[in-house]
Amino acid sequence: MSKTNPGNYFEDFSVGQVLHHATPRTITEGDIALYTSLYGMRFAVQSADSFAMDIGYEAAPVDDFLVFHMVFGKTVPDISLNAIANLGYADCKFTQPVYPGDTVSTTSKVIGVKENSNGKTGVVYVRSTGRNQLGEIVLDYVRWVMVRKKDENSPAPTEDVPELPKRVDPSHFVESTPAINLDDYNNDLAGSPYRFDDYQVGEKIDHVDGMTIEEAEHQIATRLYQNTAKVHFNNHTESQGRFGKRLMYGGHVISMARALSFNGLANGFHIAAINGGRHVSPCFAGDTIYAWSEILETSAIPGREDVGALRVRTIAAKNHNCADFPGKTEEGYHESVMLDIDYWLVMPR
Repeated sequence: MSKTNPGNYFEDFSVGQVLHHATPRTITEGDIALYTSLYGMRFAVQSADSFAMDIGYEAAPVDDFLVFHMVFGKTVPDISLNAIANLGYADCKFTQPVYPGDTVSTTSKVIGVKENSNGKTGVVYVRSTGRNQLGEIVLDYVRWVMVRKKDENSPAPTEDVPELPKRVDPSHFVESTPAINLDDYNNDLAGSPYRFDDYQVGEKIDHVDGMTIEEAEHQIATRLYQNTAKVHFNNHTESQGRFGKRLMYGGHVISMARALSFNGLANGFHIAAINGGRHVSPCFAGDTIYAWSEILETSAIPGREDVGALRVRTIAAKNHNCADFPGKTEEGYHESVMLDIDYWLVMPR
């Protein structure tokens, strides 16, 4: 009997199945420094203990998307080792801060399956939950992924596609953000004078800058998260696949778009939730990423007068300046669009 893990194929998943993922991960200051060097994150709350502590945090918290990638990475050997593509996200809630020294682990539950019409692949829906060393939930989200079938002749399962909320209600954000001391919130150090009340629904922000994805940086980043998906690492096999080369991890594009968004949303110091997200098209080494955002909604947080929540839609496009805001039309997405993500951003008032 083989002692190696070949990964699960589509027919190995069933609704209600619970997966306990291996390798808990203690997030260290070294991880944070490497993450910063890979993306150039400049948000003050995550960059400086002094800034974070002045406004009410215990210390500088771990960047929300670094937490997301660490929790996500645990799931790959069991869910997406044989994936063709990660398709989207929904109902993602960051429930409390993670600090250096905290250990995260992940479990997942299969909540839906649907075989594709080609009979060669299927879509698996999972809810993954990240917990810290005390068993407290720090992140909970749904994603769906296209997975290969091991045997194309195996019968299709009964289709079961979950209904997912279109948005996370801001009432969930009450406890995920510490009470902020606005008297000590320094706009100059944060990098922008614009706070919650300065943004209007329908406003569009061109984040201006672009970053080119380098092969080595992507490889280092994806290894940092212990993401083992074959499509990101094995150029020998992927050179024979549909694209002829390795795909970049979609989360790499998410973090690049978040880093670019500092120019225009610098005071958005905490991502409280992801309402939905889609990887529209693949990304490869050498592509240059640009990003723009639209304010979809503004919301008070119940019982909180120190912070509010902006519902933001960020588009990341490759090799296309976003001055004309390429996005989705009745005909579909512009060919340059790679990422379309809808999320809640907490900002001081």
